[in-house]
Amino acid sequence: MSDGSSIETLVAILRTEIARLSPGDRLPSSRDLITRHGVGPVTVSRAIALLAAEGAVVTRPGSGTYVAARRPPAGGGEPDTSWQAVALAGRPFAPEAPDEQSGTVPVGTIPLSGGYPHESLQPTRLLGGALARAARRPDAWHRAPAAGLTTLRTIFARQAGGEVGPDDVLVTGGGQGALSLLFRAVAAPGSPILVESPTYGGALAAARSAGLHPVPVPMDDQGLRPDLLAEAFAMTGARLLYCQPTFHNPTGTVLSGERRRQIVDVARAAGAFLIEDDFARHLGHGRPVPRPLVADDRDGTVVHLTSLTKPASPSLRIGALIARGPVMRRLLGMRRVDDFFIARPLQEAAVELLSTPAWDRHLRALSAALHQRCAVLADALAREVPDWTLHRVPAGGLHLWVRLPAGCTEEAVAEAARAHRVAVNLGHHHFPAEPPAAHLRLGFAAAAEPAELVEAAARLRAVAAQA
Repeated sequence: MSDGSSIETLVAILRTEIARLSPGDRLPSSRDLITRHGVGPVTVSRAIALLAAEGAVVTRPGSGTYVAARRPPAGGGEPDTSWQAVALAGRPFAPEAPDEQSGTVPVGTIPLSGGYPHESLQPTRLLGGALARAARRPDAWHRAPAAGLTTLRTIFARQAGGEVGPDDVLVTGGGQGALSLLFRAVAAPGSPILVESPTYGGALAAARSAGLHPVPVPMDDQGLRPDLLAEAFAMTGARLLYCQPTFHNPTGTVLSGERRRQIVDVARAAGAFLIEDDFARHLGHGRPVPRPLVADDRDGTVVHLTSLTKPASPSLRIGALIARGPVMRRLLGMRRVDDFFIARPLQEAAVELLSTPAWDRHLRALSAALHQRCAVLADALAREVPDWTLHRVPAGGLHLWVRLPAGCTEEAVAEAARAHRVAVNLGHHHFPAEPPAAHLRLGFAAAAEPAELVEAAARLRAVAAQA
C-alpha cells in the first residue's frame, strides 16, 4: 500500500471516530494510532495535519490532539458569532445613521425619503462623457497626491472664494467620509461637539462613532442662535461646532447675514473649530446663495466641507475639505494612514465635469426643477394635510420639514404612510437630544416626476385621517 493511500485510509478511519466524539474530546496518541492501525509515524503525522487543516481537530503541542468545535453544515443553519460579544466588549458603539441616502423603496411606493435627486435630474450623459475622457488621459491610473489633484483643488478653492487657495484644499471621498475624518482629527473621544438642533442625522451618527457627545444648540427662523451658542461653549468647554449655514438639513433655514459673522466670532473667542457643512451650495432654487463662511475667515477657525454627490450623482464620491494651519497637516496625515489618496480616475472625471460649460447648464436646470418640485409638494401638503405645519418653504435644498399635530407619533404616521405606499423620514433622527415635537422630513427630489408629489400628498391625507 502506498503512503498516499495509507494516509487517506487513516484519515477516513479517524473521521468516523471523530463523528462519535464530542468537541474537546482527546484523540488517541500518535503512539496508540501507530500500534492500532499498523502505520508509520509519518503517516499518522500527515493524517493529523490534514484533519487539522480542514478544521476537524486541533493540536496542542505537549498535550495531544482534540476534536474541534462543530461547524454548521454548508448552506444550513446560522453561524454562531456569539463569541464576538466578548471580543467587542468595552468598545464604543454608535447606532447606524438613518438611511437617508437609500433610493430603494418597494415598487409602487412614492419616495418622500432619501437624500439624492431622482436619476432623471442627474447629469448622466455628462458624467459618462467626463469619465470616458478622464480614462483616456495617459496618467489616469497613476498614483494621485494625498491632498488630491492640483487642478481639482484649484477648482474647489475658486468656488469657495475669498483668499482660499489650492494648498488649503484636501480632496475627499464625498461628504460623509470627510465628516468622519474631521471628527476623528479635531476632537478626542469623549469630547462634546456642539450641533444645531435639529441637524443632519448622518453627522450625529459620525460624531457618536468617533466617541463624541453631541450637544444641541437651538435654532430659530434666522438659524443658529449666537447667544445660546456662546452659552453652550462656556458650559461645555467644547472646541468643535458643526453647522449647516446654507439650506440647513432638515429645516432649509439659511443663517442670516449678521449671524454668519457672529457665530464665527463666537467660535473664535472659544478657541474652537467651526465645521461648515456646505453640502447644498449647488442645490439653490434660483436665488443668490450666500458666500461660504470660509471665504471671510483668515485665521483657520472655519473648516469648510463640500461635495459633488448631491448635484451630480451618489456615485461621484468626490468632495473637499478646506482648512488652514496645523489642522490641515493633521488631516493630511490621517489621509495617508486611512486610504493614501482618492482614486485618480474619479478625480480626473470630476475635473472634466466641472470644467465643461455643460456643468453650469446642468446646475441651472437642476435649480429650476428643484424649485418647481418644492412648490408643488408644499402646495399639495397645504391642501391635503392642513393640520401638518410646514416649517418654511425653503429657497434651496431637497426637503420640507413638517411638524405633526399634537398626539401624533412619527412611527405611527410613517407606518401608515408605508401602508399607503409613501416613504418618509422620521424626524427624531435629526435631534441630538429629546425632540420637542413629532416631525417628518419630506423630500421632493427623489420622486420620478412632480405629479408623484401631488399623489403622495393625496395619500398622506388618508394617513392623517388615521393618525
